[in-house]
Amino acid sequence: MLSDSPVVAIIPVNDLARAKRFYTETLGLTMTKETAEDTRFDCGGTTIGVYETPYGGQAAHTLASWKVADLDAEMKELRSKGVAFEDYDLPGLKTVDGVAETETMRGCWFKDSEGNILCLTEERTS
Repeated sequence: MLSDSPVVAIIPVNDLARAKRFYTETLGLTMTKETAEDTRFDCGGTTIGVYETPYGGQAAHTLASWKVADLDAEMKELRSKGVAFEDYDLPGLKTVDGVAETETMRGCWFKDSEGNILCLTEERTS
């Protein structure tokens, strides 16, 4: 049943044209499908989609997360394209220069062109 079906993250955006530029030019994703309903991008064999709605950018939580091999390199590349990383000081989560570290992972968060929260994580190897 669902365990055999691929899942697609669908992210609400206020301005579809602006979001498409962000996801292609800033994040470097390849657009794979564009319809009246949504626009989809390839992400390492999985898919992320965006659709236009007046409610885009209102979620106060992470909507998508990429697992990366080298968090520092990815952050450097995104910073060179104008991405600012979020800093948090919450119970159980504190970032230093945009990075939170635990025993099992390192992660960072940033916002897309619409204010949606996105994440990068690097798993620590034992």
